[in-house]
Amino acid sequence: MVDILVVEDNKELAGLLYDFLCVQGYSVCIAENGEKALALYKDEGAKLVLLDIMLPGIDGFAVCSKIREDGNTPVIIISAKNDKQSELGGLNLGADDYIEKPYDIDILLAKIKGIFKRRYSDKDNRISCGNICLDKASHTVEKDGVPLALSAKEFDLLCLLMENRGRALGKEYIFNSIWGSDSFSEPQTLTVHIKWLRQKIEDNPSKPEKIITIWGMGYKFI
Repeated sequence: MVDILVVEDNKELAGLLYDFLCVQGYSVCIAENGEKALALYKDEGAKLVLLDIMLPGIDGFAVCSKIREDGNTPVIIISAKNDKQSELGGLNLGADDYIEKPYDIDILLAKIKGIFKRRYSDKDNRISCGNICLDKASHTVEKDGVPLALSAKEFDLLCLLMENRGRALGKEYIFNSIWGSDSFSEPQTLTVHIKWLRQKIEDNPSKPEKIITIWGMGYKFI
């Protein structure tokens, strides 16, 4: 999952924003139209979406509405449309903020930092799903309050799945996220690690209820 998904069809502006946010330590992904934005959001997710309104194809209002159907990811609309109707339209669709272009980059950064502080502070280090609790800061996992002995890769794999709870992730995406696209490991190693992970967190590994196989695609944590 990336920190910020930037949806902007102006390549120069998108590039400048990308560089600036990366310098601030955020992981960033760019989509130049609404269709690509929704595809990236579905496949990778994002902690925050910076969304332009006037996009080719699906406009920003439709993108915002679709994101709100799927979850409560923070959305900041950034648009040259400075009329009251557009601002109210974006906010009524569930956007967390509406910023007019041209904007002060320091103001935008302050708003971004504010959202990350409120939504992704220290509590974000702990992910709890049922009787499984994962702590990213201490790199530990507990089941029913009992610590589990996980390898580094097993921990990273479980963390990725739990961060995307309810979202089906493709095998290739999971493998590249954990082992890297340039890894010398075989893709089959993912299947092996899923099996090991199930043996540690499932009540009945032969009938998994937490890590579900999505046939023809990959896996989903529920």
